[in-house]
Amino acid sequence: MTDALLWLKALHIMAFAAWMAGMWYLPRLMVYHADQPVGAAASETFKIMERRLLKAITTPAMVVTVAVGLWLATAQGQWREGWLHAKLLLILAMLATHGLLARHVRAFAADRRDHSTRYFRMLNEVPTVLFVLIVLLVVLKPF
Repeated sequence: MTDALLWLKALHIMAFAAWMAGMWYLPRLMVYHADQPVGAAASETFKIMERRLLKAITTPAMVVTVAVGLWLATAQGQWREGWLHAKLLLILAMLATHGLLARHVRAFAADRRDHSTRYFRMLNEVPTVLFVLIVLLVVLKPF
């Protein structure tokens, strides 16, 4: 592997780590936010935290992760490998989860409380399961 590809791989890993940090923290914020009454000072603070986390960290990290990942797969000629196909399906699920979290950020910003804290606790586990499966596929390349 060339030095350039190693740098790309390092960037991909760092961006994925930042994306995952946001994917883990956003639903945790929502657990606490769902318990706050509309208009409460804490609710307003959570709105700011959620918006900034999504817009300044989570979404940019997602874009870099996907762009560099596609670049790496192309540069390394991995498009025919089965493990990459499975990883891409899991990435699509992660992207869908990201979109769902963005929708919830917008709902909270509009003072809508569409779900309970229990829902957000369960949603918090989805990125973790996807993360574990993605890492296992990348490291073990089982097929």
